[in-house]
Amino acid sequence: MPFGIVPRMMIHEIDGVDWGSMGHAYGPASDVPGWLKGMASADPGVREEAFSDFCNAAHHQGGVYPCTAASLPFLFEMADSPATPDRGSVIGLLLSIGRECLDMDPEAVYFMPDGTESRAHVDALAAIGGRAEVFVRWVADPDQEVRRPAIEGLGLFLHDTAWAVDVLRGLLPGGGVVERLLVVRTVATVALRDAAVHGAAAGWLEALAGDTAQAPEVRLAALVHRARCTPGELGEAVVPAAVGLIREIAPEETGGDDDKPCRAEADVAAGTAPSSGVPPQIVAAFEDLDGHGRVHAPTTSLLEAFHTVLGDRVLERTALLAEQLSSADPGVRYDAIRMAKELVGRWRGDHSGLVVLIAGCLLPEDAYTSAAAAETLGALVPVSEPAREALAAYVEAARAEHGPGVWAARERLVRRAHQEAVRTLACLGDLRALPCVLEALDEGTDAWRAVQVAGHLGGAAGDLTPRLSKLLAEVDFSDQSQSMSANALVSALRELGDPAAAPALTTAVVTAVREEQWHTAASALKALASFGPGAAFALDVVRPLADAQDVTVRAAATAALWELEGDAAGVVPRLVELLDTHENDEAAAVLGRIGQAAAPALPHLRKMMAAGYEWTRVYAATALWDIGGEAEAPAVVETLLTAWAENDATSNRVLACLNRMGPAARPALPQVRKELTLLRRSGRFRSISNDEELQAACRAITVGA
Repeated sequence: MPFGIVPRMMIHEIDGVDWGSMGHAYGPASDVPGWLKGMASADPGVREEAFSDFCNAAHHQGGVYPCTAASLPFLFEMADSPATPDRGSVIGLLLSIGRECLDMDPEAVYFMPDGTESRAHVDALAAIGGRAEVFVRWVADPDQEVRRPAIEGLGLFLHDTAWAVDVLRGLLPGGGVVERLLVVRTVATVALRDAAVHGAAAGWLEALAGDTAQAPEVRLAALVHRARCTPGELGEAVVPAAVGLIREIAPEETGGDDDKPCRAEADVAAGTAPSSGVPPQIVAAFEDLDGHGRVHAPTTSLLEAFHTVLGDRVLERTALLAEQLSSADPGVRYDAIRMAKELVGRWRGDHSGLVVLIAGCLLPEDAYTSAAAAETLGALVPVSEPAREALAAYVEAARAEHGPGVWAARERLVRRAHQEAVRTLACLGDLRALPCVLEALDEGTDAWRAVQVAGHLGGAAGDLTPRLSKLLAEVDFSDQSQSMSANALVSALRELGDPAAAPALTTAVVTAVREEQWHTAASALKALASFGPGAAFALDVVRPLADAQDVTVRAAATAALWELEGDAAGVVPRLVELLDTHENDEAAAVLGRIGQAAAPALPHLRKMMAAGYEWTRVYAATALWDIGGEAEAPAVVETLLTAWAENDATSNRVLACLNRMGPAARPALPQVRKELTLLRRSGRFRSISNDEELQAACRAITVGA
């Protein structure tokens, strides 16, 4: 694992200092970096800054450096001293450093940012292991914030694994549910570390899973981690047993106050205004980061581990998730939404039942959960089609309860849940989303979120095109921070396919070129091209740009020339020149659309078929078929199949071409049929929409070839 980037001055400042006596707490005051001393400060503000400084200097992005190893004696001294405030955070830091060391190759030599060699990870792990017996004392500390990281540390670093298991088993009767689950997980961790204790630990877990005197959460944890220890021994009874235990878990049984699941408070603020120069999309993305990794039930991490163990057993995982999504515990249900999203996103199958259960989490009285459910259904389009009516009902209920202005509701969670439901409904092409989308575009609150989905509502182009065109005209192209908004508007207008947008797009091209916003200019040119001869009035703007210095703009303008006026003789030589640029995909695609009239490009395309980059070969092969037809079929099929085998990200483009080839694609049938047997999603970016498109193409090829 590569080291993170640490400021060079900081590296020299830290690693060039002796720090005094490493065996005594902190050493001479003058020798210890200020942030180490600050971590023991009684002032919470000083401590927070010191912890941040330590992570930036000695544990940046999880890195382990000589200064990290040199810090360990001081960290252990602080963690062991009752006078140290926030001891749990210090132990958590030791745990983080140790985990990172375990993940690194013990035989490797890593390089510091200044080029010097380092085996600090080996030194650090040895230092932690040499003091690991202190974890035995820490796991019995009265402070749970000390105990919890200490339990994990004990399982990872204590050399005497039999002792570690004995200590851990002795901890089980005490503590809340969260802590007991942590003990069970750590016993499994020790079992996986050392084969000498594996059998005894696995046996204890099996007995614990069958102990009806234990809480169902603890039994479930034992069942899951027993399976984690011996994944090859999973039987048919494991998942039904887990389902039965989930049914026994009731919300009031989650333990004391320390075990309550984390829930977001309903923020009644209307939302912060975007910072000057920062696109609202970016602001929203950073706001969303706060919720990433948040869990809402003590059993979440162990159920995640169970899904990992089950792997490609999609039917069993679906049954497990169905129970999670139906749990009486709202925290279990909430976290199951994300797990279901991951399953549907990675694996093929009939997911309609899970989609319906996620849609069942759209509850007007619980905007927090509803927002997560609606957002997940949006991410699962087009597989989320079975949720259409539930989404429409939720949107209508929100408008009935909060009024037609609910898109801009003051309560943050109500607003977010409604917006996500509207956006997903729009992505499904449902015009019942239209009133809310129009309201957002007219009123301006979070309009960017409506713009992102407006293009899916082609049936309402007459209402949407004027509004989107107006917003595009209001974009300040001299302000780079508005480029995301400009491109989103251009994309929406292109998707709507309404030629009435052509004047606004033409103006956008002119303005973007003037402000040297080349990417936006190219996007607008492509949108214009999609209208064909209906946008021919823009030729006076487009034609000069076919000679633009910027290659992206030049390629887009050349493509637009063909679509707007259809003069093959005028554009083919330009496109052939573009085959030698980074826009060769755009040029090849246009040559393919031109067809036989692009025959002068055939020699160049055949030469491209020998390129080292598989994507270049795919662009060339698809154009070669579209221009040359049957005569090129053998070479085209061979090239496409080879590229697909090298990089399955090419599969969507490969299969689209094979589908066009009809019977000529018959040699590809074995690979196509094999693709349909795979469980894991494929296609570009392994996205749901690309994979669903890929499967449809495969089925069409098997019929047509």
